[in-house]
Amino acid sequence: MSRERVPALWPTRRDGLWLVAAAVLFGALDLLVHGPGPHAGLAVRLSVDVSLLFLSRFPVRVASWALVVAVLLLLSEQFAPGLLVPVPPATHLALPVATPAIVTNLVRLVDGRRAAVLVGLLAAVGTRFWDPAWDTTPLGLVNTLLPALAVLYLRARGQLVDSLRERAERAEREQVLLAERARAEERRRLAEEMHDVVTHRLSLVVLHAGALGVGSTEPAVRAAAEDIRQACALALTELRDLVGVLRTGGEVTAGAPAEPTAPDPRTLVDEARAVGERVSYSAGGVPGRVSPTVRRTAYRVVQESLTNARKHAPGAEVAVVVDYGADGVTVRVTNGPARRAGDDALASSGSGVGLLGLGQRVELVGGALHAGPTPDGGFRVDAALPAYVPTREGAG
Repeated sequence: MSRERVPALWPTRRDGLWLVAAAVLFGALDLLVHGPGPHAGLAVRLSVDVSLLFLSRFPVRVASWALVVAVLLLLSEQFAPGLLVPVPPATHLALPVATPAIVTNLVRLVDGRRAAVLVGLLAAVGTRFWDPAWDTTPLGLVNTLLPALAVLYLRARGQLVDSLRERAERAEREQVLLAERARAEERRRLAEEMHDVVTHRLSLVVLHAGALGVGSTEPAVRAAAEDIRQACALALTELRDLVGVLRTGGEVTAGAPAEPTAPDPRTLVDEARAVGERVSYSAGGVPGRVSPTVRRTAYRVVQESLTNARKHAPGAEVAVVVDYGADGVTVRVTNGPARRAGDDALASSGSGVGLLGLGQRVELVGGALHAGPTPDGGFRVDAALPAYVPTREGAG
């Protein structure tokens, strides 16, 4: 047979300590003020002090008992002097000394209607509104209405502070959302502008290369023209992928069309070897474990690293290591120091922000990029990419 759990007398140990201290303090005040008065009056006053121990659990009953004691003290003073109050009385205030503590907790713990009724009755007895006097009415107000108003003020102030804090936090969240929306709009605008400008120029190169291949009778010229046409066509495809990343901010929307097949970094290594560069390549893991967007980002890391090595470290040996793991992709491209003088036109062709842009692209997919010189005078690029791009559910 299960036993019902009895509610605790105090909500917390701290509340209990405060109530015990209050009971002892007000009891000591009653003993000090009472003096040689009737013992019955001291007993009823001390009973109110002891009832403070039950104030947290029974605030209405404790306040009601304080009201009963106040009425008894008032009646004794009026109709039976010497029974509960001394003759002459030490004070005309009929309220128990613990009344402020009782009123404070009553307003704090009880609903407004019951608290207002009990506080009003205590105030009526304490102020003696039917016979106001300077030595009773002000003390009655100070012991009843003033503590109640103080609690109501502090409660309203706390609610106001909470409301202002909530509004400030909401305004901050809205500012963040507006800033993100502005960045997305600017990214989309730049992507569209870049797509329009670069696509126009590359499409002209494709047409000119096709015309050159058709109009020339030299096999070498035709082969070179075909290489140019294919390279430009591949550039257009890669540009379309990049514009898609910029438009979406690197996020994948549920229900979006399937991503195109990601390019293989090995093709970049083969192209570099074809023009005489010394590049080693090592790949591990299964590329299919990661999303095409991440594989394309790994491809861009290798591409930018080989381009930088070609510009700034001509003739250097380059090592490319790509590992497709279950948790993501790691890419490392290391080149040694330059072995011959570089082409000034090639070295000055870049914008100087290639690694910065590459780092931003890596961050878009949730990865991290680190680049810096090596002790032997070379350079190393390390990229850590997740297996999948963080996703969000699309609407509808």
